[in-house]
Amino acid sequence: MRILYIDLDTLRPDHLGCYGYHRSTSPHIDRIAEQGVRFEQYYCSDAPCLPSRAALMTGTFGYHNGVVGHGGTAADLRLEGAGREFRTNLGNTSLPGLLKGAGLYTVYIGAFAERHSAWFYYSGFREIHDTGKYGQESAEEVTPAVLDWIDRNAQKDNWYLHINYWDPHTPYRAPESFGDPFFDDPPPGWLTPEVLARHRQLAGPHSAQDLNMYDNRPDPRYPRSTSELCNMEDVRSLFDGYDCGIAYVDEHVGQVMDALGAKGVLDDLVVIISSDHGENMGELGIYAEHGTADSITCRIPMIVRWPGGPVGHVDDGLHYHFDLLPTLAELLGQPPAAHWDGQSFSTVLREGEECGREYLVISQCAHVAQRSVRWGQWLYMRTYHDGYHLFPDEMLYNVELDPHLQWDLALHQPDVCLQGRNYLGSWVDKMQATMPVGYTVDPMQTVLAEGGPYHARGNLRRYLQRLRESGRAEQAERLAQLHPDEL
Repeated sequence: MRILYIDLDTLRPDHLGCYGYHRSTSPHIDRIAEQGVRFEQYYCSDAPCLPSRAALMTGTFGYHNGVVGHGGTAADLRLEGAGREFRTNLGNTSLPGLLKGAGLYTVYIGAFAERHSAWFYYSGFREIHDTGKYGQESAEEVTPAVLDWIDRNAQKDNWYLHINYWDPHTPYRAPESFGDPFFDDPPPGWLTPEVLARHRQLAGPHSAQDLNMYDNRPDPRYPRSTSELCNMEDVRSLFDGYDCGIAYVDEHVGQVMDALGAKGVLDDLVVIISSDHGENMGELGIYAEHGTADSITCRIPMIVRWPGGPVGHVDDGLHYHFDLLPTLAELLGQPPAAHWDGQSFSTVLREGEECGREYLVISQCAHVAQRSVRWGQWLYMRTYHDGYHLFPDEMLYNVELDPHLQWDLALHQPDVCLQGRNYLGSWVDKMQATMPVGYTVDPMQTVLAEGGPYHARGNLRRYLQRLRESGRAEQAERLAQLHPDEL
């Protein structure tokens, strides 16, 4: 068996043609989707980058593996403790470890582990090619290593090739020579001048006036990355930057598939295309960032081309991204690890039979501290630290009627909020009851005790000054009253 996993950083599914996007960003990815299964409701359990990939690789929630943030204690994987044997379990029960145990030669090409000092990420890989720029590299710096490996190894049996591409991630940086194929193609119509005017009055990192997180300073190295949204031309430019990153990396996906086709291995090749998280492009008033626990940041694409499986099938069940581990274990005849939190969706890939969950709990502790529940048509959000966005403690959105999260219904739907709170409470109880031996503390509480989300720590004082200088003094005073201990 041969398996190709293409991991496209920061890719929200609704900016792909196969998920209904009006811009032609992804013809090569769309073609692969036509040949397999496309998952509509596929979510990372923990966002953003480091927590998401820690959960994927270990098969566990951040609540269990300990990685829920980008700094401090919550950025390191928990130790196995007294039960650790001569080798840790990770080498056998991680995603590449599982595949290695099934007899596949496991290969990684990318730079993720060094970007976050997340060395556990490499556990189970036999061969590693570090592309050397901590995730700042563009596709033309990654693809040559991929094509070289394919040329030398593709016709061998039993391999797993995992590729990380970074181009949709900020700063948007498709080469100048790529041009702007979307210049005459408008961005989504929901983002009107009236919506932008409302967003310009909001506080928070990556809000319309503060795209550079806490200010509006442009970086001349990245002309495709807009630093402030003053008008609809700026909005178009921002969307063009993100969509060009997607279209550019899609061309490289096409190169990879062409190279594999030239080697004659496509007929029995499993192809998986996914991401670590999405990207808010105006939702919750946040632009070009993945800093919340919502149905934009946490919903990710999942496309699986499984030879002999359904073709052109769309699955609507609710799934976590770490459900992939027990799925592959079942399909490859391997025993599942006892500590995995995942639930197999192998019936989808074999027969197209839906097997989703009743609800999902999604989390974010790097930019804010939030946990949210996604079920039916609802997204219930509970905020423990607002990351300086002035979010209320509870928010509720009908994602079917309001996919861009414009209308908070929490005050109007108390019964639905109660249901969300009950789901969340039951999940926390289950997480606490199944903690690894030797651990009792919710890692979110560790984040809060260590000073709050990593990307918010130490930034409040200067951000209050920025708000006052940009006509948002009222928001500055509210934040100062909300976070007096951080001044």
